[in-house]
Amino acid sequence: MLRVIQHGDGHEDRLEGSATFSRSGPKLIMDEVGTLKTRGQTLAAKQRYIWEDGTDHLNVYFSDLRPFHMVTLRDPHPTAIHLCDPDRYEVSYDFSAWPEWHSSWRVEGPRKDYQMMSHYRRETR
Repeated sequence: MLRVIQHGDGHEDRLEGSATFSRSGPKLIMDEVGTLKTRGQTLAAKQRYIWEDGTDHLNVYFSDLRPFHMVTLRDPHPTAIHLCDPDRYEVSYDFSAWPEWHSSWRVEGPRKDYQMMSHYRRETR
């Protein structure tokens, strides 16, 4: 996994790591771990999301099962919006070359202004 975060003030952060999926009943657990390089610092990063098949759509939850967003499975380029007042998170996915895929987030708010692009590909062993 490679993630590039381009901030409105011009600086760029990079996260390199891995994303693994594991099953928990009907849900997929997505665990991301990596190293974030930001403004001369290197930090450990991790995040967990829960993915659940909703027949014709995909529900994505935070690790504590709060709803995050939902995307349709009929479209290889689905979009979604997550509102976390006063911030707005808008995502575009590209699943057209699965199992390689991309997500692009536009995040705006009083103290937030960035574009976050993530690239995922199956690890070759």
